[in-house]
Amino acid sequence: MTFSRFRAASAFALLCLIGSAAPARAELAHYELDPNHITVAFLVDHLGYAKVLGMFRAARGSYEFDEATGALGKLRIEVDTQSVFSNYAKRDQHLKSAEFLNTAQFPRMVFTADSARRTGERTFEIPGQLELLGRPQPLTLTATWNKSGPSPIDKVYTMGVSARGSFKRSSHGMNYGVSNGWVGDEVPLIIEFEAQRK
Repeated sequence: MTFSRFRAASAFALLCLIGSAAPARAELAHYELDPNHITVAFLVDHLGYAKVLGMFRAARGSYEFDEATGALGKLRIEVDTQSVFSNYAKRDQHLKSAEFLNTAQFPRMVFTADSARRTGERTFEIPGQLELLGRPQPLTLTATWNKSGPSPIDKVYTMGVSARGSFKRSSHGMNYGVSNGWVGDEVPLIIEFEAQRK
């Protein structure tokens, strides 16, 4: 082998080695939240006696995720604020009023995120934004990727996630009952969902 051919072969081998050592590129698959298997719930302190557990009965969303790398993109969860339910009709009407969710003017509460930081084999921190009452504020969710695979019910490839977060409602301009301590300002969020790969 001539020197020039040897040099060309060496360069080719080096390029192959570099290519094999490069990190895997994210292959993002599209997922849509199953509206029949999603829970968006919250806890709010009432007068210091106990916390009220409430939920939203209607939500939807989608995201992109790569199982090999843990890369996340285009996460969007939309919640219908009119669907709020706390197991007491009079309180639910108050929650829908301008003193709380103001559902007539702001029918959606939206969480969005474009990335996630892997903290364990199946755990993540998801920095994003929560838009409530028309005011976007930072919110970080901690999430656990519970399971992925074909559903035994319909064979559709499904991913299950548990996520938690917390925010101050006053940062969104929801101030009723904060100054006198009647209603807690800190609102823990509970999000559980199944998402189908499309």
